[in-house]
Amino acid sequence: MKPYRIPEIAQKYVDYDMIQRHTELPAFPDPRIRLLFAFLNRQRFAAKHSELYSLVVSLVQLGLDTHDMVDVEEAPLTLKDMRSRQLRILAGDYFSSRFYQLLSQAGQIEMVGRLSEAICEVNRMKTGLYVKAKQLNLTAEEYIVETARLKAGMFEGFAALLEEKYVSNWPELLQTVCLCEAVRDELARTDDRFTGSWGYWHVLENGNEEERRLLTEHAELQPAFIHSLSIKFDIRGKLTDKLHGCAEHLQSLARRLDSDKLAAELLQLKEKLLYPLSATAPTLTEMR
Repeated sequence: MKPYRIPEIAQKYVDYDMIQRHTELPAFPDPRIRLLFAFLNRQRFAAKHSELYSLVVSLVQLGLDTHDMVDVEEAPLTLKDMRSRQLRILAGDYFSSRFYQLLSQAGQIEMVGRLSEAICEVNRMKTGLYVKAKQLNLTAEEYIVETARLKAGMFEGFAALLEEKYVSNWPELLQTVCLCEAVRDELARTDDRFTGSWGYWHVLENGNEEERRLLTEHAELQPAFIHSLSIKFDIRGKLTDKLHGCAEHLQSLARRLDSDKLAAELLQLKEKLLYPLSATAPTLTEMR
């Protein structure tokens, strides 16, 4: 059994001074990678590639997440902001290109095709979610479920590499971990990123007419107004309850597995997802 060291291996592909100096990068998708590695590491035929597959998926995910951080607003940018935008685009492209290189060098051409198809599907789902959001045709629950689905998109196809006894467990475990991650992300959002958040959609569903009008008619919301909404609707409390419920479901799924060691790893993952609630996964900049 190989130890889990994917973040350390990935570091050499992302640790570049120019990127680190001029822009912030996304959090490493550690819970999903831990889940994938734990399963692959126990397969008779896939175990020898467990590190490679986990590494390349982490790089693809980082590429996608880095591109998602690119500011597409048309407002004039400072030189610093323009450089940050350009480097995020280039960094996202670079991380994504690395997966082609690593898999082709290892002769894993079929996996290149599998992951390329997954990238297309994830981008299709993102477009659908974007359209719903622009049309204000989205509930808070739909938003968080769709966000979790996007997080799962690059990982769903690995069910084909699992032994039969694990195949039926993979989809629900993956979706549950992704839902926990999505809720944690929402807990970490600051007031200046309230628009489009779970709290935003929750208030649109449950707020009064004036609150809904202010949310939809004003591009820039006052911090005091956002704070008052967060308190009134107990956004953080509701998300915390949702995270605990999700984590408990992960625990119940782990205990159904026909492997005490795998179940123990997933229970450790559950604790990492829960504690500390105030912390987010380290960004690549912080992992340096």
